[in-house]
Amino acid sequence: MIETGENAPDFTLPATGGKGFETLGNLITKDGSLTLSAARPHPVVLYFYPKDNTPGCTTEALDFTRLAKDFAAEGVVVIGISKDSLKKHENFCAKHDLGIYLASDDGSETCEAYGAWAEKSMYGKTFWGIVRSTVLIDRDGKVARVWPKVSVKGHAEEVLEAARALA
Repeated sequence: MIETGENAPDFTLPATGGKGFETLGNLITKDGSLTLSAARPHPVVLYFYPKDNTPGCTTEALDFTRLAKDFAAEGVVVIGISKDSLKKHENFCAKHDLGIYLASDDGSETCEAYGAWAEKSMYGKTFWGIVRSTVLIDRDGKVARVWPKVSVKGHAEEVLEAARALA
């Protein structure tokens, strides 16, 4: 996992959403991509999650959406990242009226750069997948805080409090 104090690796990924952050400007370009460094000087919350429309991932997305205006009031952008396609992200946003950015890392390069791509096991099977984790990036593009293994309940609120402490 990436560590506090490191430079946050820049990326450009296809993305959708972001309607909760209109006051901070639209980060999605005309070609439908989002570049992390384009968010500066705003702090950024990157949260990595396994899959759209699964119970934990939906709860997490809804929690960040519920707090989107609070994050925006602090000048903080929230971006969710998974390997799901842009089309799946668009459907996920529409189905649940999500107000956060969702970026598609189908090649997992960004997940790997942040340490969110790891070997996992379930029911005796080993496989590679996204570890639910969150990274808070400050105004200068440095990692301010890392949550390496996230439990969804109360997480968005905890991240908001940490983001407020940056201000």
